[in-house]
Amino acid sequence: MIAERLFSDLQALFSAEQVQETTEAHLLGNGGEVTVYPTSEAEIAAVLTYANQHGYTVSTMGAGTKRGFGGLVQSANILLSLSRYKGIVEHVPGDMTVTVKAGTPFKELQDYLATYGQQLSLDPYWPETATVGGVVAANDSGPKRHGYGSCRDIVIGMRLVYPDGQIIRFGGKVVKNVAGYDMNKLFIGSMGTLAVISEITLKLRPLPKCESLVVIAFRSRALMNIRSLATQILDSMLEPISLQLMSPSLSRELIGEDAYCLAIALEDVESSVRYQEKVLQKLGEPQAVVSIQSEEERIRFWHQFYRTGINGATFTQGDSLTVGLKIGVKNLDALKIVETADVLANSYDVRIRAHGGIGQGLCQIDISGDSKGVLAAIAEMRKQVHELKGYAVVTHAPLVFRQQINVWGEKPAHFFLYEGIKSKIDPNKMLNHKRFVGGI
Repeated sequence: MIAERLFSDLQALFSAEQVQETTEAHLLGNGGEVTVYPTSEAEIAAVLTYANQHGYTVSTMGAGTKRGFGGLVQSANILLSLSRYKGIVEHVPGDMTVTVKAGTPFKELQDYLATYGQQLSLDPYWPETATVGGVVAANDSGPKRHGYGSCRDIVIGMRLVYPDGQIIRFGGKVVKNVAGYDMNKLFIGSMGTLAVISEITLKLRPLPKCESLVVIAFRSRALMNIRSLATQILDSMLEPISLQLMSPSLSRELIGEDAYCLAIALEDVESSVRYQEKVLQKLGEPQAVVSIQSEEERIRFWHQFYRTGINGATFTQGDSLTVGLKIGVKNLDALKIVETADVLANSYDVRIRAHGGIGQGLCQIDISGDSKGVLAAIAEMRKQVHELKGYAVVTHAPLVFRQQINVWGEKPAHFFLYEGIKSKIDPNKMLNHKRFVGGI
């Protein structure tokens, strides 16, 4: 009855093609009994105002690449899809800023900016599918975080729609905007539990004059050698954009090397890049095999790398369970995480692909196998992370599995702050309920 009334009411507010009833439950959950596709900020506000007035819950989604990230309910009353709310609002090449609608596909924006010799310094997984709003809401980033930072470093302004339909703006449209608190950071990584991101203003960078990929393969698998080389690189004058350690299983898949491999990206003027290549060759050769990838190899490597993660938009569950983990530790402790993943794959007969940022400590682990083995591997991995005083978050899993495991880990000491902010902005717990830490 609720779904029928919802469908009828929303059809009265929107055109027929903007409202769809859900016919079957999604494996990853985080859906809605009725899906609405707004095409303007006013329509987003109208959906939230309606839901708030009638006591309905709302789940938000861009393209769905992160649909298996957080969330403990199969369906909210309304699924608010921003997949049709996309486009560039304003681009000021001289100021090196761009404002886009939240549903804009990331690669579509990058391709547009490239025509002006500019780029976003973010590098999320599945760039063709992932939306800018989804990337910001999940604070997603890849290996280039080492050199360029994360969403928190490039978002300079936002327009948001609060759960009651009120439209709010934080920040500005220029880089030098330093008045007051940077409220943008409150919403970056909040998984859409506080407000619906409508528009985002981002700081841009020029496209690099020259790019290079240096791969260092440690065929002896001696972690001591990797740590020594990584320390030398970090202590040197070199400026790698990424310093990513890959497990042997991932190295085999991407470059055909059965070894721990360091993927080092360089971006600068050509003279600087060539100089850094030579330094890396000298540093690495006594301990490992150093190879400077051709331009074709470099492009192919990164194309494949950003598609090794799990895509919630196209995910189908086969005979085995597939789970993704995001782990944060101190920078060099990423070595231990990638090594542990390699050991666990053999101990529990599961398939694990792992990589970690030596310079920034963020690791991505994808585990596939029978549920018993996957659960045991996650428990062991979390034990190792706890010893290293880091954190481990499940970034992808089927709904049934997420309901059995603590996705976010133990509540942090400052959890009361999260609860206070949520209760102030969304007192009815209407928006993306149970999608964030501690079931917020």
